[in-house]
Amino acid sequence: MTYEQILVERRGPVALVTLNRPERMNAWTFRLQAELNHAFAAAEADDAVRAVVVTGAGRAFCAGADLSGGSDTFAGAESGGMGSEADAARMAKKVQPYRMRTPIIAAINGAAVGAGLTLPMMWDLRVVAEDAKLGFVFNRRGVMPDADLLWTIPRMIGYGPAMDVLLTGRIFDGAEAKAMGLAHRSVPREQVLETALGLARDIAENTAPASVAITKRLMYDFLTEGWSEAARLQREMFDWTGRQPDAREGVMSFVERRPPAWTLSKTKDWPEALGD
Repeated sequence: MTYEQILVERRGPVALVTLNRPERMNAWTFRLQAELNHAFAAAEADDAVRAVVVTGAGRAFCAGADLSGGSDTFAGAESGGMGSEADAARMAKKVQPYRMRTPIIAAINGAAVGAGLTLPMMWDLRVVAEDAKLGFVFNRRGVMPDADLLWTIPRMIGYGPAMDVLLTGRIFDGAEAKAMGLAHRSVPREQVLETALGLARDIAENTAPASVAITKRLMYDFLTEGWSEAARLQREMFDWTGRQPDAREGVMSFVERRPPAWTLSKTKDWPEALGD
């Protein structure tokens, strides 16, 4: 498929997605979101893709929602030119990042505010430029934070810090984001993409696809699960992975000091207990 607002390329087992509206600081649009959903769905369906890295073209990651629509910016959704609104809604549901079996890593190379910061908060790992300007600026634009931020951010960094950044909508930098726990790594701007790609390659080369997919699913599911049921299911899934060929391969590749040759698929080999 030909995209208009993103670029997609393969770096071996890593899919690199670039938000590509540099003249608008990669400002978010419904079209950009629809294209991002499509790219994620393609990566998720491809067993050869072990991780996705998302970055921005030019000097910004994503400067928030494109406000060129003026007062109607937040008036309602549209399909983004990729089918009907119903089609766009189905695609978005299909590729909810937390349900994906493929890890998504944000390479936040510059400014990320509003929707531009909301996006990477829905992904799994975040590498940010130390001097990047970040902010959940929604309340400064007359709308409340969206995309589950009121649920995810307090659990990520605690209620006090979450109140600070969500209520005020203030701007903070990448170094503070790392200190708060919003970002996993904070590095000089010129190192952001390579650091994120390095994380992705580490996952691709050294971890088993099925066990990574199960680990990611359970970690998100356990955010709303009681301890007893979570412990039971984790034991069940540990036993399941322990009986698979990749468990033997993981041990033998370590003993024989060689790269692992995994055989299980992230798309086909899935415990029945976890459903679809």
